[in-house]
Amino acid sequence: MNEALNLENTSHASIGLSGHLHQKGYKVKLPDIYEQYFLYLEHTREISQAQITSVRRVLASLYGYLENHKLSLAALKIEHLDAFMGEFKVAKTTLRIYRYRVRGFLKYLYAERKIIKKDLASLLVGAPLFAQKKPPKFLRPQELQKLFSSLKLATSVDIRTYAMIHLAYALGLRPIEISRITLDHISFTRGELSIRERKTKNPTILPLPKQTIKALAAYVFKARPKTELRDIFLTHSRPHLPLRPGTVICAIRRAMKEAGLSSSAYWLRHTYAQNLLLLGRTIYEIKEMMGHQNIQSTQRYLYIDTERMRKVLFNETL
Repeated sequence: MNEALNLENTSHASIGLSGHLHQKGYKVKLPDIYEQYFLYLEHTREISQAQITSVRRVLASLYGYLENHKLSLAALKIEHLDAFMGEFKVAKTTLRIYRYRVRGFLKYLYAERKIIKKDLASLLVGAPLFAQKKPPKFLRPQELQKLFSSLKLATSVDIRTYAMIHLAYALGLRPIEISRITLDHISFTRGELSIRERKTKNPTILPLPKQTIKALAAYVFKARPKTELRDIFLTHSRPHLPLRPGTVICAIRRAMKEAGLSSSAYWLRHTYAQNLLLLGRTIYEIKEMMGHQNIQSTQRYLYIDTERMRKVLFNETL
């Protein structure tokens, strides 16, 4: 059975109904502009029938919403689209897919058919990601003490982990940034580290604290495998290769677990950011030092009560 069911006169065609009809063998038929868009996807964008069916279900729901509210495509405004997306009670990831489907249709209406006069696709976005997340987790002073006092320096791998933890805590480096450091990025005489590949695309020069310099020197001169590779952190089994970011994460997490801490490598980075905040650095300074691409990522750290943090971190009396 592959009959066409015309929904042009229905008040609302939900995704659930559309999916049910598809399973029964019916093809949900929409007004010409929608059907022409499906042909456009098939012949110009060369996407699969399964994807087109998914798009059809979402747009059937959009069409039903517009009919129910007596709105034409030409009269669409962003507030209408926001209200439409707000009707879905689905997971955030599913809603993101629905939004992507609708944006594709809006681009077609704007750029290809000139039916809408404004590029609404660029305006149809979800809530900022930082607003959906909990504040970053970090280590308290007693937890930091517990971590560093538990670190061993018995083997080459121990010394390597020790150096990586210092970089994550003292400079707030991401695991991927730690894995990409080379001998050319470090100046032991000036006490500086150059980070060339950050999300901002701008190289950053960071001062190296004395303890971090000592940790790096101990690894480079005593524990690092002898090789012509310029990468600092290498595997200790042959052939000696540059460490992957995942290996950095696992090494730091293992050290934390051995210290009795249920935390991750990124907690050290978050602790670094909190320390900058408490030292009075502006949010723009923190953004640059953290290598954030946009200010929204940095603003996540402002959700934590700084006065409470001063008491926790520095034992100050309020």
